[in-house]
Amino acid sequence: MEIISSRENKKIKFVRNLLEKGSFRKKNNCFVAEGIKLVLEALEFGNVTLVMCAESLFDEISERLETELFQRKGAEFVVVSDSIFKSVSETIAPQGILAVAEMPCYNLTDREFLEEAYKKDGKISLLVLEDTSDPGNLGTIIRTAEAAGMTGVLMGKGTVDIFNPKTVRSTMGSVFRLPFSYTSDLPSAIKELKGLGIKFYATHLKGEKSYKKIEYQDKSAIIIGNEARGLSEKISDLADIYVKIPMKGNVESLNAAVAAALMMYEM
Repeated sequence: MEIISSRENKKIKFVRNLLEKGSFRKKNNCFVAEGIKLVLEALEFGNVTLVMCAESLFDEISERLETELFQRKGAEFVVVSDSIFKSVSETIAPQGILAVAEMPCYNLTDREFLEEAYKKDGKISLLVLEDTSDPGNLGTIIRTAEAAGMTGVLMGKGTVDIFNPKTVRSTMGSVFRLPFSYTSDLPSAIKELKGLGIKFYATHLKGEKSYKKIEYQDKSAIIIGNEARGLSEKISDLADIYVKIPMKGNVESLNAAVAAALMMYEM
């Protein structure tokens, strides 16, 4: 068994570039999922091209990976020295395994996609994010959206890269299962979705009704703004209904992931 022990190895350089450069991820249409849970999720739900394992973990993990599932995926499997694995790891205490997976591709404004979702679930529940900037927040939102049974998450171009390593880890595997897409023109995308009968609800200071007292339609979307700035006027003006999240004390706003979670579970 060959063990990679050089930082100049092409595969090591490739993985490092995927971890560090969003433009490189986009150009190669793939990203890194690190840790045993994420690798197994990637093998089951994603399209994996490479699995990289630290030498010290090989004996422990090899039997789990050499399954019918792993063979069916046809991913390349390489072993690297522990020191080399640490050089490409994004975590403080590496678990010793990572996978390179192709980026999932969805179009949440596609009529056919939405019609299929409606037939399957009897409703459409979208989450729309305007410029969510924190990787951990986005990962938590994606994970919560799956748990709440959302149809998908649509993101404006100012939203952080969902394939950022920290975001991927924060999704805990939801990045492989929940439909999502970015749009370069969020106002136009919202208008397009409104044309398909989807009603938009936005958390806003002008909201009069509590998020708990809203009667959400069976084709609905929630709009959540930037963590610091909230929603822009251009986007908030496109909402059909402003929603209030009551707060006591001197609190002026909630974390974006918390606000999104409250709304999604009510919807």
